[in-house]
Amino acid sequence: MVEYITEKWSSEIFTLQLGADEKSGGTRDRILKIGGEKTLPFLYYEADLPNRPVIAAEVMDLLLEDQWPLFYSQFKEMVSDPITWIKEIEKSNPDAICLRLTSCHPDTKNNSVDYIKTFIPEVLKATKLPLIILGCEHIERDMEILPTVCELTRGEKILVGMAVKENYKTIALSAFACDHSVIAQTPLDINLAKQLNILINDTGVPLDRIVMHHTTGGLGYGFEYCYSIMERCRLAGLQGDKVMATPIINMIAEETWKVKEAKATLEEEPTWGEPINRAIVWETTTALSYLHAGSDILVLAHPESIKNLKKVLTSFTANK
Repeated sequence: MVEYITEKWSSEIFTLQLGADEKSGGTRDRILKIGGEKTLPFLYYEADLPNRPVIAAEVMDLLLEDQWPLFYSQFKEMVSDPITWIKEIEKSNPDAICLRLTSCHPDTKNNSVDYIKTFIPEVLKATKLPLIILGCEHIERDMEILPTVCELTRGEKILVGMAVKENYKTIALSAFACDHSVIAQTPLDINLAKQLNILINDTGVPLDRIVMHHTTGGLGYGFEYCYSIMERCRLAGLQGDKVMATPIINMIAEETWKVKEAKATLEEEPTWGEPINRAIVWETTTALSYLHAGSDILVLAHPESIKNLKKVLTSFTANK
C-alpha cells in the first residue's frame, strides 16, 4: 500500500462565479463556479477538486480567412455569421461561450458602440450559456465598447477582458459596477501579473473578481515558459499570497490555429499528416498541457477539440 505525504497548503484559490440563472437575476441556463483549488492539479490524495475546469468555445464576430486558414476553410459557412457560429458550436457541449469582438478593431470593420448595442442583445438571445466577452485588442477602442458590453449584460455575471495596464481602470471598474468579473492580461512575467492584480484591486475590485491571463504561448511556441509562470502563480497562491490566488484563463484557440502546425497544407508539409486532424491534435494537446499547469478556463475553437477535452475532464474527475 502506497502512503502519500501530503502538502498542507496555507491557502486556496479564489472561487469566482460565471453566469447567472433566473433565480440569481440572469438569463443563463447554468452557474459555473471557477477556481477554489486547494492543491495542484489532480492531486486528489491531497485535496478534492472543488470545481472542474471550464471549457469555453471561442466565437469571433469577424474571422478573417488568413487568420485561421484551415479552420476557416472547414467552417466557412458557420463562421461567416457569429450567431450561427454560436448555435453550431453549442452542439459540441461547451460550458461557456467566449465571444471576441474583432470587428470593432480600427483595422478591420471599425465597428462602434452603436454596433455593440444591437449585436450583444442578439447574442444574449442566441445562447443561454455563460459568457466571456473580449474586446478587439485595441486599447482605446476596448475602452469605448467594453463598458457598453458590461451595461448590456448587467445581471448575467459575465467575464470581461482584456484589462491591461493601459486601460485596466475603465474596464475593471465597468465590469465590477455591473456585477461582472474581469480578465487581467499581462506578458509572461509573474511580477507584472501580480502588479496588475494589485492595481485592479486598488481600484476597489475584489481579488475574487479577477482572472489572470498570461498571454498564453502555444505548444512549441513558448509553452514551457508559460507553463512555468502559471505553476509559480498557483504555488504562490496556495502558499498564502492572496494576490496570486486568482483563477487562470488560457486562450488556446488563439495561439493554436495561427501557428504553422495548424496552417500548413498537405502540399506544404506532406509528412505531417491530414491538416485538420493535425490541427485538432495540436489544439487538444496544448489544452491538455495547460490543464496540468493549473488552468481554470480553457478557450478552444474546434468542436472535436472541445469534445476531446470534455472527455478527458470526465475521466480525470470521475467520482471526484
